[in-house]
Amino acid sequence: MSTTTFRVDGMTCGHCVNAVTEELSALPGVTGVDVELVTGGSSPVTVTSDAPLDPAAVDAAVVEAGYAVTPTRSLL
Repeated sequence: MSTTTFRVDGMTCGHCVNAVTEELSALPGVTGVDVELVTGGSSPVTVTSDAPLDPAAVDAAVVEAGYAVTPTRSLL
């Protein structure tokens, strides 16, 4: 089992959470999605799956729902 946590920008309500949850749940191997809604900010999303997820597939699912994965920043 694998757990991946990332942040999503643009969600403002329960409908937004449902849209992201539905798209991520459709990815192969996903067994659970937990979204902590942060209105006006980046909402943490935790996905559990049978194996590590392809970051491109996660990004595509979030975009399909109408939102964006918050880019990770490097200090370098």
